Order: sequence, then C-alpha cells, then structure tokens
Amino acid sequence: MVGWPGLSSGPLRLFLPRRACILATMAQSEESTIPTVGIVGAGQLARMTCQAAIPLGVRVRLLAERSDDAAALICPNVTLGSPASRADLAAFAATCDVVTFDHELVDAAALADLEAGGHRLAPSAATVALAQDKRRQRAELGAAGFPVPPHRPIDGMDDLLGFAAEHGWPIVAKATRGGYDGRGVWVLDGPDAARHLLARADSAGMDLLMETWVPIERELAVLVARRPGGEAIAYPVAETVQRDGICREMVAPAPVPSDLAAAAETLALGVAAAAGTVGVLAVELFVSGGRLVLNEIAARPHNSAHYTIEGCVTSQFEQHLRAVLDWPLGSTDLVAPAAVTINVLGGEDAADPATRLPDALAVPGAHVHLYGKAARPGRKLGHVTALGATVGAARERAARAAEALAGRAAVRA
Repeated sequence: MVGWPGLSSGPLRLFLPRRACILATMAQSEESTIPTVGIVGAGQLARMTCQAAIPLGVRVRLLAERSDDAAALICPNVTLGSPASRADLAAFAATCDVVTFDHELVDAAALADLEAGGHRLAPSAATVALAQDKRRQRAELGAAGFPVPPHRPIDGMDDLLGFAAEHGWPIVAKATRGGYDGRGVWVLDGPDAARHLLARADSAGMDLLMETWVPIERELAVLVARRPGGEAIAYPVAETVQRDGICREMVAPAPVPSDLAAAAETLALGVAAAAGTVGVLAVELFVSGGRLVLNEIAARPHNSAHYTIEGCVTSQFEQHLRAVLDWPLGSTDLVAPAAVTINVLGGEDAADPATRLPDALAVPGAHVHLYGKAARPGRKLGHVTALGATVGAARERAARAAEALAGRAAVRA
C-alpha cells in the first residue's frame, strides 16, 4: 500500500470520518456473530430451511448443482458445484460454520475427510453413512435391539431362495442405497420374479437387501431433533398414507392408541441416540399386528414432517437449524387438534400447479407451498397443509386446495 506523504502506511479506515469507522466496526462485529449454515443440495428441503433461517437471522449457503434448483432460486448465497466432488465439498465447507444436508447422496468417506480436516458436519459422516445404507441400518439397528424384520443381503439366487424357503413368499427386495418414493423396492412373489430382478440388479451394479414381507396396518413417522450434547425431543407421531409407493398424505396426530404413539416416540428417540445424529432424524415405522416395526431412517428434514410448518410451535426446519447450531430446541407441540398435509404431484398433463394457485388460495385455511420445480408426471411439486378441530375437517380443506392445484375440482367458497 502506498502511504500518504508524511504519514506511515496503515488501514484505510483510519482516515475515514469517525462515524464511518464506528459503522464499519459494528458491521465487522455483526458479521462475526452471524452463523453460516451450509447445506449440501438445493432441493425443496433446503428451500424451506432457507425460509426458516430468515427470522432467526441465520445465514444459509447452498452447494447447488444447478442454478435453477428449488432452493437456489430463492437463496442469495449459492455455490455451484457437485456433492460428488471432494474439491467442491472442501471449498464449500471452508465458507461455513457447520455443514448439513438436503439429501443423503454424498460419499460418506469424503465427509469423513472433511471432519478430519476440522470441518463441522451435522449430521456426522458416520450418521450419513448409516442413513444412506439400508443394509447397515438393518444390521446395526437390529443388533442394538430395535424391531427390524428378518433380513439378509442378497449375494445370489441361492441366498434368495434359501431365505424364501425359511420365511415364505412373498419376500421384499430393496436397493441398499438410493431408493425412495416407491423406487428401489420390489415385492417378489416367486422364483421367476426373483431371477428377473437379480438380472436387472447385476446389470446395474446394484446391491440388494431382502427381508420378510410385513403385513402393514399403518405407516407412521416420528421426527426427532437432537443437539450435539444428546438433548433430544420428538414431534407428535404422524401417519403417512402411501399410494403406489409414494407418500400422498400426512396426518398428525396419527390415529393410533396413546400407548402405541408413546412407544413410537420412545423408539424414535432411541434410534436417534444410537445413530448419534445431530439435527433432525425421521424414523419411519410400520404397524403390523399391533406392534411397531422399524422401516428406515433419514438424517435430514423429511416430507413426513411438513405438517410442522403450520401445525407445530416450531417447524422441523427451524428445529433443524437450532439443533445443528447447538441452540436450545423449540416446542414440538401441535397448535391445533389436527393437521393434515397432502403432497402435490405433477399430473399427466405436466401442467404447472402455480397457474392454478389462486383457486387453491380461495380455500379458507389452506396453506400452499410450491417448490419452484419444473412440472412432470409424478414429481413432488409442493404440498398443502390445513389445520382443524378434527382430522376430517383438516383433510377436507387440504384436499380441496390440492385438487384445485391439480385442476380437478371447482373450489367452494
């Protein structure tokens, strides 16, 4: 730096007016106290987390693969890069106080390297590795005493036939990694279906897990929030209503006996502790024969808990930010007797539901969330939540708004 004649070189702000110096110092101090939460991935979960960060004054930075990803459209701090690139992950983590995730599709070994380099991840690399691998979930959580169905890795047709001989047909085969929304799960009714699936899996290089078919009475989900020191809290148990392998509707509280709901919350809190998660963890359960069976976990905000945005004192997205920053957790109490959320899926006409938004907003008490995603058949484009004195009243309002977005019904005032 070239100094002024007769003066030694120094920071330029020494020559600013006193008020400007004070403002600059205040800005630097404020900058240092605002935490930056980095989110790997920029889908709708990251989008809603960005929205929850605004009233908290939390800065969110995204690692997005595309500039038109759902969260990248609304977040001012976006780094374009790939979660598959170690260099991109490392450069991104260097700009954040803590790194969390919109999805599990990140190499756990790369995340372990980030932790070894001093970066803070929430959840940890170990928790992500567990959440993204169904074989590990079955083996480790089953060994810890949680109620998982009988299962076995599929290493060939002999293994599969032996398992079927022991437990009977049908059996359920699952992709070990990456399956969701009905994809990656097959119900096999006999040897011919099994051979066909194994041929497909071999050609795709896909590892499979097999387990007994469970007669499902209901599907439940419990969201748990957990801080680094182990403090944890559970949300009310929700029922997830599935059609064609896709979650269509979430009902809270779930219509199950109080003792079963309490057992589900206790089970979910135990799973979160066993997984060592930090942030929110979704625990999916089956009710079969009046008993709980652990299905799978997701170490991130989850579709099953979207009802918490309007339905609970603290939304899952605010709670996730609190937990990963090691801040006090918020109340999970419902603010109404019932909350129902209905997913908005792309129709066969691939029409954008945003074009029908005014019709949906005409439904009193309906809260519409659209994700800014390009419409295509079967894609999750948004959701609608309604609260009510009863589940039936909440469902009726949410369904009317969802039907209006789909262009399938006239709206009643």
